[in-house]
Amino acid sequence: MRVAIVTGAGGSIGRAAALELARQGWRVVAADVDQAAAADTASQTDGLAVKVDIGSLDSVRAMAGKVIEEFGRIDALVNNAAKFTELAYRPFEDIPDPEWDAVLQTNLTGTMYCIRACVPEMKKRRWGRIVNISSGTYRMGRPNFLHYVTTKAGLMGMSRSLARELGPSGITVNTVLPGVVFTEHQKRRLPEEYQRMILAGQCIPEPLPPAALAGPIAFLCSEAAAFVTGQELAVDGGLTHGG
Repeated sequence: MRVAIVTGAGGSIGRAAALELARQGWRVVAADVDQAAAADTASQTDGLAVKVDIGSLDSVRAMAGKVIEEFGRIDALVNNAAKFTELAYRPFEDIPDPEWDAVLQTNLTGTMYCIRACVPEMKKRRWGRIVNISSGTYRMGRPNFLHYVTTKAGLMGMSRSLARELGPSGITVNTVLPGVVFTEHQKRRLPEEYQRMILAGQCIPEPLPPAALAGPIAFLCSEAAAFVTGQELAVDGGLTHGG
């Protein structure tokens, strides 16, 4: 049975992806900086919960070691963990330097740490799937969120470059670009006028639920996606389809 690690699995998109992968027969490792949230997801997937701070290389190595000890393999990695909900909207010149550094450390460097820790196990079997969760915000040029948008744009280059590097080892690397997912947190955070604007801009003018991301993520982890690599898949109701 193949094993998938989903980082940020305690949150909305990560949890939806973990549940769908489990439904399709994967053994799922729910990894999150929030141990309780990871455990809650794992309890719904009959999987393993692991606490991890992806911005810490030692923590990421410990996560990979625990998965290998438990299952003896790592076949897929869904890089969903990111600093997002705790960030405030503000002009770029008002972003504190420590916050800028922390966002880049987690969202970009942390993603690279996770890939570096998992790829050796994938190379052993010449089979692997890496799915990086970016954001449609980089296509929209969303203002007052520069550190987050910058890191999510950076995942494009990371995915495309790694697709070239890892393809000869049978490992695919792709990126999913979620639109605005209307979680309760987002609805409290975003002005109603902005929410209406987003829905009006979508080809499918309905709120995007986390579950809508789960199927596309699972597909990119599947055997059916063996020749899909270096690609960006927007799942946003058509909001950025012209981008």
